[in-house]
Amino acid sequence: MTVKEQLEDLLNPILEASNCFLVDIALKPSKVSQKVLILVDSDAGITIQECTSISRQLAKQLEEMEFFSMAYTLEVSSPGLDQPLILPRQFQKNIGRRLKVTHKSGESMVGELLESSNTEITLQLDAPKKKSKVVIDPESLRKLIPLDQIAKAMVEISLK
Repeated sequence: MTVKEQLEDLLNPILEASNCFLVDIALKPSKVSQKVLILVDSDAGITIQECTSISRQLAKQLEEMEFFSMAYTLEVSSPGLDQPLILPRQFQKNIGRRLKVTHKSGESMVGELLESSNTEITLQLDAPKKKSKVVIDPESLRKLIPLDQIAKAMVEISLK
């Protein structure tokens, strides 16, 4: 069992009790200490206090078990807007927001996230900026994208 899998096993009961879910675990070794970054979220959003509580509970278990033999830094955080969407739950939470989606083929598209399921999303793409002589059917701008074909999906930040 990998370190990530072991950490996930320790986190699952803590996250279930707080109605949160695990987004990602990143282990970043360095010469001085290893950094353990845990990204968590909830369907209603997560507070700093919830992250702190999860961090304290996990840290207590890690210390009791002497999980890491060397020094480490534990950080529990919510994924920020600079983090890509990974899980179907994250897409569901962002329905109505604009996303930039990069397909595994390399094609990028920007549009409003209309629907999300465990296997695919539906984006309403922007209409072309140039005036066309041909009337564009709005349905043709709806793109169904399987989640397994998404290389990266980022929430577009609007400063309007």
